[in-house]
Amino acid sequence: MDFIVLVLIVVLGLAFISSFRNELSPLDLSQLKKLLFYHFVFGAYYCFFVRGDAKGYWETAKMLSPEEFEAYFSGQKGTYFLFALNYYPSNVLGLSYFTGTMLYSLLGFIGLTYFYVTAIKLVPYNSKYKEYTLFPLLFFMPNLHFWSCAVGKDTLLFFCIGIFVYGIMDIFRRLPFLALSLVLSYFIRPHITLFLVVSFGLAYVMGSKVSKGQRLIFSIALIGIGFVILPSVMEFARIEEATVDSFEQFSENKASLLSRGSTGSRIDISSYPFPLKVFTFLFRPLFFDINGIPAVLASFENLFLLLVTINIFKSSPLKTFKAAPFVIKGLVFFLIIGTLAFSQSLGNLGIMIRMRNMFLPGLIIFILWAFSYRKELELKRKN
Repeated sequence: MDFIVLVLIVVLGLAFISSFRNELSPLDLSQLKKLLFYHFVFGAYYCFFVRGDAKGYWETAKMLSPEEFEAYFSGQKGTYFLFALNYYPSNVLGLSYFTGTMLYSLLGFIGLTYFYVTAIKLVPYNSKYKEYTLFPLLFFMPNLHFWSCAVGKDTLLFFCIGIFVYGIMDIFRRLPFLALSLVLSYFIRPHITLFLVVSFGLAYVMGSKVSKGQRLIFSIALIGIGFVILPSVMEFARIEEATVDSFEQFSENKASLLSRGSTGSRIDISSYPFPLKVFTFLFRPLFFDINGIPAVLASFENLFLLLVTINIFKSSPLKTFKAAPFVIKGLVFFLIIGTLAFSQSLGNLGIMIRMRNMFLPGLIIFILWAFSYRKELELKRKN
């Protein structure tokens, strides 16, 4: 059974790429095939060489009773819901952990592909930084793949965000994409669903083409959805009251909890000023944080992202943001909200870079847009 499913996973991945043959160039289709197998390599590496929660998510599902499956699937969120999702492939079909990892790798790749297609659709010009052509180079960054291939919540959320972004570019035709992404992310991490709704709601309300009436209606709908989701978010995060003090207490407790342990990536952020916490979340580990080969790779990647981001901020970043399409604005808001939330509560670089991966495509696509917009302005001046 494992061999059949593994072959099917590869076939489905290639068929998924082929489904874009009318939208993408042969070169882009070829790049996506490279990305597919590149992604599977990271999945195989994660399966055999990384110790973490992923194997527990799969093996625990193997031992669930039918009654536990029903209880977890119908009334739980987070880890227990993930056990229920893994029940059929792991328990009923008896698939191995390796096959499960490849299955999740396929889901992560699907999310990545939708981000890739979004970049092609919304960014008119490819650009270079120094001698590096940014697209599709930025989509081959190792950590983008490493944290979206394992059995777990992070891969599923990466998938959800990818299909949400692709779906919102054509809401009426792709309504099932939006529904799937919001429902699935709600049962995995409801606060991420809230971040998505708020981020793209803000982007829509701030749109210049939106009338005052539409803004009012959409704002009311946005507030309503927020109030519906917020109690589940509070329950999920074990915060009893939505007050400033309780959020601050939660952040302090979370930082203390996640800073414990023997891992070499533990850091104490409690004394960091706010800007340094944000910088740490977005651009560390750097070379002074190195504690192994993965940290070396992450340091090169983060340094490149840092240099490119600095380059963007040198030339009217606010004007660049205002000129961006609605979807890119939504991704930037999502990045900002996620960064503000998680940079204050995480005290482990490994966990930071894993959580950052959900928001990294937004940074990547905005980088591509910023360089493209600069090139567009240069061409207009020459003409």
